[in-house]
Amino acid sequence: MKNILFLLLSILILSACTAQNSPKTIYIVRHAEKQLEGNDPKLAYVGEVRAKKLAQILEKESIKRVLSTDYTRTRNTAQPTAAGAGVTVEYYDPKNQETLVADLRSGEGNILVVGHSNTVSQLANAFVGEGEKFADLTDLEYDFIYVVTLEKNGAKVVRKLYKEF
Repeated sequence: MKNILFLLLSILILSACTAQNSPKTIYIVRHAEKQLEGNDPKLAYVGEVRAKKLAQILEKESIKRVLSTDYTRTRNTAQPTAAGAGVTVEYYDPKNQETLVADLRSGEGNILVVGHSNTVSQLANAFVGEGEKFADLTDLEYDFIYVVTLEKNGAKVVRKLYKEF
């Protein structure tokens, strides 16, 4: 009986250690191309295509959470990935970055975050540390995906183009 208890305890401890050491990836993107009219525009046709492409890129990445600001263009960019992952889009306040960063660091599993031209680079920079920082995106830049890999010993941030996936 002691041996079985010891074996079960050992397995539990080893599985806990493995879960803590496995890296987590956060994908940060700007919303896809939007229509040019209105205060809260929908996605343009090309933006709808980009949102579907994002879902295809991330379909094998075991996305556990999808976060978006509460705007039509960001929700519509996030929705195809959320649907493919079987999760609901969660909303965050882009003005409260410290809370968002803490949530992302403590959360489990791979995560997609959809934001805006003036927020996604800043969010990625929160994980860069002392490295070179990313500039805000221009109004015409929609094709970047920031890939943040969080590991026990720190974070690595790489900015890629959609076509690199």
